[in-house]
Amino acid sequence: MTDPLPSPQGLRDRVQQLAGARRALTRQRAQQVAQLDVLREQLTQAGDVTNALEQLGEDLFGRTVQLLQEKLTIALQEVLEQPIALKAECRYLRGSAAIEFHIERDGCQEDILKGQGGSVLNILSVGLRLFALTTLPEQRHRRFLVLDEQDCWLRPELVPRLIRIVKEAGRALGFQVIFISHHASPTFAQHADRIYRFEPGEKGVRATILAPDGEPGAP
Repeated sequence: MTDPLPSPQGLRDRVQQLAGARRALTRQRAQQVAQLDVLREQLTQAGDVTNALEQLGEDLFGRTVQLLQEKLTIALQEVLEQPIALKAECRYLRGSAAIEFHIERDGCQEDILKGQGGSVLNILSVGLRLFALTTLPEQRHRRFLVLDEQDCWLRPELVPRLIRIVKEAGRALGFQVIFISHHASPTFAQHADRIYRFEPGEKGVRATILAPDGEPGAP
């Protein structure tokens, strides 16, 4: 007597399992092909996006430099009372930017390091320091600026004008500014919130808090 044939049900179940796995793999492959097509499209646009971002960066930088140029020109003219203007030339190379400054007077170019006996450089360096600090995150950097003898090349009668600009800019930007100078104390009386005079002596340096008129007084 021969053995009965095995039931084909187990084989049918296995075939159904393999068919289901095949359908799942087919769907997965279709998804991956679609994702690959998207990535290929993005890669073809990468160059255009990079160029657009670089152009946007250059435009923003250019507007910032233009604003800086205008504000510092005003400062130069208010302090020195001369018909001069700050000019900035921007250059871009491999994603980096560089600026070159010069002064123009009656259409003629002047070197800021040589002209005006250093007074132009005094004013510009103050403005550039203030601008640089405004670009730093306030969470990590206090808005505190120390200016050490930034009036060294200015005539005494011009110093109060610079102090006024520093005070107005500091208040507008939320800065606390300490201005160190060898000019006489009354020079700062009109615009400084507080004046300290330091004098060397036999027992060391003596500090005196001055009244608004530049004379010794109560704090």
